[in-house]
Amino acid sequence: MIFPTIKKRNLLTAAYLLFGLLFQTLQTTPAQSIDVSSTPIAPKVDSTVKLYLDAQNGKTADELVAYALENNTELEAVRREVEASEALVKQANLRANPMLELGAAKNPVTPSKSLMIRGSLPLELYGRRGARVKVAEAEAAVRRKDLANRERLLAAEVRSKFGESLTFALKLSFIEETLDVTKQNYYLVTARVTEGRTAPLEQNMELVELNRIRAMRESSEGRAEISLLELKNLIGMPPDAPLRLSGDFSDLIDPLPPQAVAVEQALKKRPDLQTARAFVDLSGARIEQAKVDGKIDASVSVGYERMRQGFPQKGFDNNGQLTPISELANVFNVGVTLQIPVFNKNQGTIEAAVLEKNAAQNRLEFGELTVRREVATAFVRYTRAVRAMEIYRIGVEKQAETNLEVVRQTYDFGSKTLLDYIGEQRRFIEIKNDFIAAQLETYLARVEILRAIAAPELIKK
Repeated sequence: MIFPTIKKRNLLTAAYLLFGLLFQTLQTTPAQSIDVSSTPIAPKVDSTVKLYLDAQNGKTADELVAYALENNTELEAVRREVEASEALVKQANLRANPMLELGAAKNPVTPSKSLMIRGSLPLELYGRRGARVKVAEAEAAVRRKDLANRERLLAAEVRSKFGESLTFALKLSFIEETLDVTKQNYYLVTARVTEGRTAPLEQNMELVELNRIRAMRESSEGRAEISLLELKNLIGMPPDAPLRLSGDFSDLIDPLPPQAVAVEQALKKRPDLQTARAFVDLSGARIEQAKVDGKIDASVSVGYERMRQGFPQKGFDNNGQLTPISELANVFNVGVTLQIPVFNKNQGTIEAAVLEKNAAQNRLEFGELTVRREVATAFVRYTRAVRAMEIYRIGVEKQAETNLEVVRQTYDFGSKTLLDYIGEQRRFIEIKNDFIAAQLETYLARVEILRAIAAPELIKK
């Protein structure tokens, strides 16, 4: 229980009788003119935290990450792009198609005519096909690394949003418990006023506090509902689909790798750095392809031509008959076609590819520097957040709860006023919310470390 259980105290009975005698004198004063029976009572509000939290059947952060990786449509689109790049690798491996040329000719004046068939095959000299394949494979590698990086970022975002939604749900649960306690206080004060033991003003003061907490509850539930809708959208779940969370902030200070080890792990395993390295490799492959394309290439051809030539004169055949003079010839030919790079040696393409590689190398170096900064920042954030959370847990929250109980008891005995109790209760509500916020900050800082070092536990498939 967040608040101490309200119990009937036999000891207070005598005190109530004494206070009753004192407040009997107030019944003849103007304060007695307040009509207690007409004072509005806050309607009953059912608890709704069960719509957001379910310790048994709710979804954990790991389950939501797995759901998001499977159902996020944007991530699915990136997977299709990866498959497309792998299909392009298959295409690059294919050899160049041969060419077939057919032709026919006829002289309209003479009976001369010809039929020609010729085939040619590009040779792709100097490893043109291999260079093309390397470029396609490098592009596919970039796509795969980019997919892994998007999965890492999505997993971290889902875990962060899960923590925020869980925080709002925990705050709602706390406010609802506070509301229940405040209702009990209100009914207790109302009974005292009815019996004449307490001034009617205290009932109105308690009613104001009750309604204030009701308003806080409405705002808290609104934030919890909105955060859950955002979480559903992030993981690819329809807005009207039921979703309840399961989890707490109990494992926030589990051991993490030392910062130096974490930096080395990040430099080695971060998918965004691997993507940058893949871009460097891709630029190198494009340089090689541009150099190869700037060299001589050739294709071989084989052909057959059947020609019949006729003349307008006539001659005598073996039988002495006049017949048109004609000639029939069958010609086979073999040839080689050379593409000679005299003017265009791909100079511009080579220069552009070299500059692209330099740019990719610069981005990689800057990315490594950024990763070191991100890991260092994440560890500083986590260390400070853990310290703040522990201070709240050990030296603030428990003490504030004890202070509230002490003020409650002294109010029951008459040493403190209702305003003192309400003020202490408000401080406790603020402290409790701050403690939950400190837990969230620690959780988010831990997720940031996992994201920064690409820890395996960030994505559990």
